[in-house]
Amino acid sequence: MDNRNTPNELDEMFPNAKAILHDLKVHNSHFVRLAEDYHQVNRLIHRMETNVEPAADEAMEVERKKRLHLLDQIAKLVEEHKGV
Repeated sequence: MDNRNTPNELDEMFPNAKAILHDLKVHNSHFVRLAEDYHQVNRLIHRMETNVEPAADEAMEVERKKRLHLLDQIAKLVEEHKGV
């Protein structure tokens, strides 16, 4: 799937941490699972917002909360990795 037009991708959310994201992707299986879950939820939200996959506002809000929770966990790993 082409993600160039999907907003909120991790490299956009952490523009100054591309090397850290890469390192985590290579060396941290927990990060890999979180990142994949984040990408799946983010793509679903994008499809909902663009009416490719229309959804009720409540369903979209649930997915946005999931994305935010995943992003918080990813941000914590990025911050911890900065100290390494």
